Amino acid sequence: MKTNAARLLDSLGVKYSLRDYEVDLEDQSAESVAAKVGMPAEQVFKTLVARGDRTGVLMAVVPGNAELDLKALARLSGDRKVDTVPLKELQPLTGYVRGGCTAIGGKKDYPVYVDETLELFDEVAVSAGIRGTQLVLAPADYLRVTKAKVGPISRDKT
Repeated sequence: MKTNAARLLDSLGVKYSLRDYEVDLEDQSAESVAAKVGMPAEQVFKTLVARGDRTGVLMAVVPGNAELDLKALARLSGDRKVDTVPLKELQPLTGYVRGGCTAIGGKKDYPVYVDETLELFDEVAVSAGIRGTQLVLAPADYLRVTKAKVGPISRDKT
């Protein structure tokens, strides 16, 4: 199924593939999704929505085997303080549901901040904009399309 994100990539001439997987509402973890699409968790990136005290709403993209470091995100985005938005605000802000949020082709172009480990891979997976489908593409294309700023914004899960 073509999503808004896939249609946007098509219009820009970006090469990608779609990988569908069975959705389990009890386990939407990036690790679970990674296993279902046959990729290591560090190569499957999740998109989180946060709000900075200076920048307002922004998107943070981190590897599936890590968690977002809010202090590092604040430094990279120029904010003093950043917090993730409550789940109930996710769909009104982005047009996406939990497990289907992506920085490509959203309702609004928010600033995007991506963990630097994205650039270590030949290809990465991100949500295609719906639960059950991942976009697999080159990191350079993802960064270009999202106009993302790259930096160290994740830390190992404890």
